[in-house]
Amino acid sequence: MAVKIRLRRMGKKKAPFYRIIVADSRSPRDGRFIDEIGTYDPTKDPAEYRVNEELAKKWLTNGAQPTEAVSRIFKATGIEK
Repeated sequence: MAVKIRLRRMGKKKAPFYRIIVADSRSPRDGRFIDEIGTYDPTKDPAEYRVNEELAKKWLTNGAQPTEAVSRIFKATGIEK
C-alpha cells in the first residue's frame, strides 16, 4: 500500500479550503483518509497554512510520499524529509 500526503479540497464553490491528509494513493481525492495533519487556505493573503510538525515527521519517516503542493508547504514551514 503506497501512502501519500496530499490535499483534500473543502469549502464552497470558488472558495477552496484544503486539509493536508495522509491517504492511500488509490483512494479518491476527497475520499477515505488515514490521518489529518494540517490545513491550507489559499484564499487569504498571504496564504495561510498550519501543519502538525510532529505528525508530518512521523509519516515521512514511515515512508509516506508528499505530493508537489504539500512538499512546497512543508518547505515553507521548515519540515524537511
